[in-house]
Amino acid sequence: MKTAQIFDVNGNVAFVTGAASGLGRAMAEAMADNGAHVVMTDIDGAKLAEVAEILARRGGKVTAETLDVADLEALRRSILAAAKRHGRLDAVFANAGISAGPGPSVPAGEIARVALPAWERVVHVNLTSVMVTIQAAAEVMKPQKRGRIVVTASIGGMRSEPMVGYAYAATKAAIINLVRQAAIELAPAGVVVNAIAPGPFLTNIGNGRLRDPAVREAFAREVPQGRLADPSEIKGLALLLASPAASFITGTVIPIDGGATAV
Repeated sequence: MKTAQIFDVNGNVAFVTGAASGLGRAMAEAMADNGAHVVMTDIDGAKLAEVAEILARRGGKVTAETLDVADLEALRRSILAAAKRHGRLDAVFANAGISAGPGPSVPAGEIARVALPAWERVVHVNLTSVMVTIQAAAEVMKPQKRGRIVVTASIGGMRSEPMVGYAYAATKAAIINLVRQAAIELAPAGVVVNAIAPGPFLTNIGNGRLRDPAVREAFAREVPQGRLADPSEIKGLALLLASPAASFITGTVIPIDGGATAV
C-alpha cells in the first residue's frame, strides 16, 4: 500500500457528534477535506448549518443534522439512518461532551459542592451517550466486517486533574475503559475502537471558560509546551484513527497534550 493510500478516507462515510465547534468541527473538517462524506451532528443547529456551509463551499460532502446526544433514541436512529442512507458507515466519532463545575482549580475537598443534577447530566451526555454511539456503530460495522470508532476522552480521565470538574473527570475515565472493552469485543469483526485524550485545547467546553485569560494561563502552566492547543491540531490524529493506517491500532488511548501526561 502506497503512503497516500494508508491515510485514504476518500469515499468513506463518517458520523461526527458535537461537530459545530471545537474538536468535533476539526474532526469533521479533517474527514471532509480528505474526501469523506461527513454526517455532522450537533445540538446547536444554527452553528452546525453555518459550519456545514463553509465545508460545502470548499468542496466537502457534508450532511448537517441537529441532534442532542442526550436523546439516546434519536442518537441511535441518526447513526443507523446515516448508514442506511449511504449504504455504509466507515468511521464514527463519539465526540460530543459537556462539563459542569466545580472547576477549574477547585480543591478536592470541594466535592461537597458537586450538584447531583449536574453530575447526572454530565454522566448521561459524556458516558451513556458514548455507550449508545458505540452500540449503534457496532450494529452497522460488525456485519460490514470493518469500521473505525473514535471516542474523545481526556487526559483528565487518565490521572487526577484538579483543573476540571469531578463529573467530567469521572466520565472521561469511564469511557477510556469502555473503549478498551469495546475494542476487545469488536476486534474479531475488523472494527477498531480507540480514544483520543486531549489536553487543554481552546474550545467552548465549560461555557467558554477557556476564553478567560486567567483560566487559559492556569491550564497552560500545566503543559510543558506552555500553551493551549488549537482545535486544528487534532486533525492529524483524527485522520490517522479513521484511516487504513489504524488497521492494527485498537483499544488505545492516545494523549495529545503538549507533554502534560509526560510530567
